Amino acid sequence: MLKKNKFLWSEKVYLLTKQLHKEISLDNHNWHKFRRNKQRRSAELIISAISQLINDGDEKEIEDLLNQAILWIKEEIKDTGCQNH
Repeated sequence: MLKKNKFLWSEKVYLLTKQLHKEISLDNHNWHKFRRNKQRRSAELIISAISQLINDGDEKEIEDLLNQAILWIKEEIKDTGCQNH
């Protein structure tokens, strides 16, 4: 499948977006440290939306990610914690 935005973004943009997404995303090592941090959670959702936008992702999914980021910023949603702890 040919990307419709192939000539819109440079290869460097794809690489930098991927690196930033990897750096910001929560994983098994930092989940407990950042899971309730609204800035970190918002940033993770925003970079996910940017990554989807650059890679011709679904517009509805991009909008959903951005809306969820806004809810985190406004503190209208919060992490409920781990059920196993």
